Amino acid sequence: MSRLLTPALDTPSHITIGSDTFELYLSESVIAERVEQLGKQIEQDYAGKSPIFIGVLNGAFIFMADLVRAVQTIDLEVDFYKLSSYGNRKISSGNVKELKSVDASLAGRDVIVVEDIVDSGISLTYIRNEILKLQPSSLRLCALFFKEEMAQLDFKVDYIGFTIPKQFVIGYGLDLAQKKRNLRAVYKLRE
Repeated sequence: MSRLLTPALDTPSHITIGSDTFELYLSESVIAERVEQLGKQIEQDYAGKSPIFIGVLNGAFIFMADLVRAVQTIDLEVDFYKLSSYGNRKISSGNVKELKSVDASLAGRDVIVVEDIVDSGISLTYIRNEILKLQPSSLRLCALFFKEEMAQLDFKVDYIGFTIPKQFVIGYGLDLAQKKRNLRAVYKLRE
C-alpha cells in the first residue's frame, strides 16, 4: 500500500461551480500511486545526491508536499517560486509575473522544478531560464500534468505524472479562480 494513501473520503462523481460542471477525472488513489512512482524514480536518479526541489506556487504545493514525502532515501531541500499567469481565468494570459523568487543559492546544486501543470509551457520556460542564470549543477523538470498538444517547449520535462488532453482540470492544487485547490481528486470541465 502506498505511503501517501490515506482512507479515501467519499469522492463525488461530479461537482458544479457556478454554471460549470466538472466530472471526476483522476481519483485520489490513482494520483497517490503515480506520485509514489515519481518519488521512486527520483530516488533512483538522485542516489547519493541532495537535490533541492523548487515548487511553483500556488498550484504545485499539494503535489510538491506529497512528492517530497515519497522521496525517502535521499536528503533534499525545498524552496518555492511564485508566479502569476492565469489571474481568475481558465486560460493563461501569456504574461508571467514573478511574485516570489527562490531564497536558496542554486549555484552548483542539483535542482528539480516541481510544477502542477504544463499548459503552454510559458511559466515553466520562464522559471527554467531564471534558474539556469543561477548556474545549477543540473536542472530537471517535474510536472504532475502535461498537456502535450498545447505545450510549446524546446526542452524536455523529465518527470511527468500524467499526459492529458487539452481540457480544464481542478483539484489537488489546481484551481478555478483560486478556489477548489483542496479537492483530493482531480476533476475535468464537462464540455
